Amino acid sequence: MGVAVAIAVAILAANHVTHRRKAADTPAAASPAATAAPVKPARPATWKLGTLTLTACELGQPNSGQTTAAWCAPFEVPENRDDPASRKISLRLAVVRSNAEVAARDMLVFLAGGPGQAATENAGPAIAALDPLLAHRNLLLLDQRGTGGSHPLSCKNEEKPATPDDDAEGDPDKLKAEITRCLAQVEKNADPRFYTTTIAAQDLEDVRKALGAPSFDLVGVSYGTRMAQQYLMRYPDAVRSVVLDGVVPNSLVLGEDFAQNLDDALKAQFARCTADAECHKRFGDPYQTLYQLRDALRANPHTVSFRDPQSYQTVQRRLSEFSLASVVRMFAYSPVTAALLPLSIDAAAHGDVGPLLGQAKLLSGDLADTMNGGMQSSVICSEDADLFTPRPQDEHTILGTRMIDALTTVCSVWPHGTRPKDFHDPLKTDKPVLLLSGQYDPVTPPRYGEEVLKGLGNARHLVATGQGHNVIGAGCMPKIVKHFVEDLQPKTLDASCLERLQPTPMFIDFNGATP
Repeated sequence: MGVAVAIAVAILAANHVTHRRKAADTPAAASPAATAAPVKPARPATWKLGTLTLTACELGQPNSGQTTAAWCAPFEVPENRDDPASRKISLRLAVVRSNAEVAARDMLVFLAGGPGQAATENAGPAIAALDPLLAHRNLLLLDQRGTGGSHPLSCKNEEKPATPDDDAEGDPDKLKAEITRCLAQVEKNADPRFYTTTIAAQDLEDVRKALGAPSFDLVGVSYGTRMAQQYLMRYPDAVRSVVLDGVVPNSLVLGEDFAQNLDDALKAQFARCTADAECHKRFGDPYQTLYQLRDALRANPHTVSFRDPQSYQTVQRRLSEFSLASVVRMFAYSPVTAALLPLSIDAAAHGDVGPLLGQAKLLSGDLADTMNGGMQSSVICSEDADLFTPRPQDEHTILGTRMIDALTTVCSVWPHGTRPKDFHDPLKTDKPVLLLSGQYDPVTPPRYGEEVLKGLGNARHLVATGQGHNVIGAGCMPKIVKHFVEDLQPKTLDASCLERLQPTPMFIDFNGATP
């Protein structure tokens, strides 16, 4: 993006010089009327879409000075939709305007992941992936209720977000105490029972009607794929096309497969190292080293020191089997950070925790600033928790049963909303659907996409070689998504350019991979 900005500035500067030269070269006798540049009309201060009046706004991104130009309007809905007289909450709605003078009638809708992320806070990545489509289509970003600027279920003055990923070092009593404190704060201004996926789908439908009832091209990422499927099931006539990136099947109980999926992804990634002569020579079997490190930390959790990669100050953190599992899970999401895992694990096993925990601090900081734990708890406790089943087969994996254990503890405190009877029914539709998966996705593996594909009559599933979670921006995928949305022909879509995608080579040292 920096190069694009530099080029744009250069063009503007060149145009300014050209205009000045033309004015200077004009004969002195020429009249001012003949040489004056035409005056452009001032840009309107508002934009009318349907019954909504939007005003120009800037969307900020957490931990970044970058902003995105958009058009915003508050949108009020009842918190309890079964009681119109209940508390009203305001949702943050933004539209990124198309480059076209007259945009297409259908509208792109970006549905953020998590659960707990806000669409407007992910405007930058969403626009980067959907930029080819913005030539002719407007993009709707609606923070789902409970996130971002839409009446967030936030715990103020808490050092840690109340998310199931942070299970107070495996101590259920500490976790329960944290969640109880958080809930007490949230309930002062919200009823957590009403922040579920299907209620949010009703919000989205009300927004669509207010915008003039355009057809929606839904683009869901991770948890956003659940939102997309639930919306499509309930408002099929409102949907023109669907892109599901990091597919969550309706039948999935969120959280149950996390340990298995992570272990499968780590085995596949580390097998690349053992199959490479230089990587194997340098690190041996990274999978075995990881579990040796886990066992050592299980026997002796301890406080370690490392240099903060942002402040360069020495910081301390407790390193245990639980923190190790969280760190490794975060690394596995992206092909770039996954390529650092053998090197970082080997360094940690030899006493240097800086590479592992330094990068983890960056990743966890971004996650904490973009994930709303209260909304996440409302979704999982209402839609999945009562379906959890024991998984003793996960006990010896790097994640173990800690995710299910933590979620069970959270949901013993957090209020439960209602779930429609058909909520977990498989999606069945003939609408055009494009499913996207990453080969090494540690949370929504390609088999999830294949499962959803079974119920679709007009769909295609693309697996991005060497990629992890969230692949809509990888390689030529934005171009493929553009053609899909424009042509609505998933089965004949030319996806041959994806063959150029490859895994990120494993780092042998901090200079990179073997030449």
